[in-house]
Amino acid sequence: MKTKISSKEYTMNILNGISLSVVVALIPSALVGQLMVAIKSFFPYATTIIMMTSFAMSLLPIITGVCVSLYFKLNPIQISAVAIAAMVGSGVMQPGEGTFILKGTGDIINTGITIALAVWLVLLIGDRLKNFTMLLLPLLVIIIAGGIGILILPYIKMIATTIGLIISHITSLQPLLMGTLMGISFAILIVSPISSVGIATAIGLVGIGSGSANLGITAASFMLAVYGSSVNQIGTSFAHFIGSPKIQMGNMLKKPLLFVPVCINAGIMGLLGAILNIEGNATSAGFGFSGLIGPMAAYANMDKNMVSVVILAVLFVILPVGLAYLSKYIFIKKLAWFKPTDVLLDIK
Repeated sequence: MKTKISSKEYTMNILNGISLSVVVALIPSALVGQLMVAIKSFFPYATTIIMMTSFAMSLLPIITGVCVSLYFKLNPIQISAVAIAAMVGSGVMQPGEGTFILKGTGDIINTGITIALAVWLVLLIGDRLKNFTMLLLPLLVIIIAGGIGILILPYIKMIATTIGLIISHITSLQPLLMGTLMGISFAILIVSPISSVGIATAIGLVGIGSGSANLGITAASFMLAVYGSSVNQIGTSFAHFIGSPKIQMGNMLKKPLLFVPVCINAGIMGLLGAILNIEGNATSAGFGFSGLIGPMAAYANMDKNMVSVVILAVLFVILPVGLAYLSKYIFIKKLAWFKPTDVLLDIK
């Protein structure tokens, strides 16, 4: 195990681990969640599947701890300690009556900070405990890193809420401008450590703001999938829009210029969503195309006919894909600002 790691490598290991864990923990629910809800009236086992995939979502912190630890090449004892600390500091465990309740996915920012502290502590301790490593290392990592995570959780949530209030202010602007800015804002959020769903829920984002936010995320999803389609495996490419483009978080922060085409495409789709009055609700905003949650929420607020289906197909698939290929032609082939390898995901 390497004990000397540059700050850049350290940060990228954390971000790449978070991105990988999002695929593992969140995509199962995104793939089948809405389908199971739709068919549970005549397929009783659907409720069990919903429960299993929801449980997987709540395990995001511990899975993140494992994925990050593997990037640092930690040993089994160290991996276990980091994973448990992540679960403790994430906020996903809510106290019940003499027990714990798993709620949501936890605060992903606080999870990342807790894991960064836990890994730092593991590397600091190293082999210093010798024969007492198995006994003391998990205890120290869980109590110190997990404890700090618990202490800072309210403040991290406050920061996220403040960001939400800033975004909420956008909703008071003129609808077309609001739609454009919402598309851009949520496209940025979806490839950041901040939970787009958490922000949308916190500020109660509804109506055109919610619809435009989903279209912005959809635009970012297809653009990043198309950009890397020649270097990423087909399953990885599909994961961008079936699951979440958050898997590109590490690459986006490594190559921040990628935010330029993401914002352009997201702004266009957000504007079109506002023009066509595409709506959503607080629980659907932030998902984009994932699990068809965005399109289904929009359809719930439209006339139930084929015209609405065609509009949604154009807005959530045809136009985002077309814009993605146009963007790839301009920024990769003509301007040469990027290479497909800039969005390469080494997921094995």
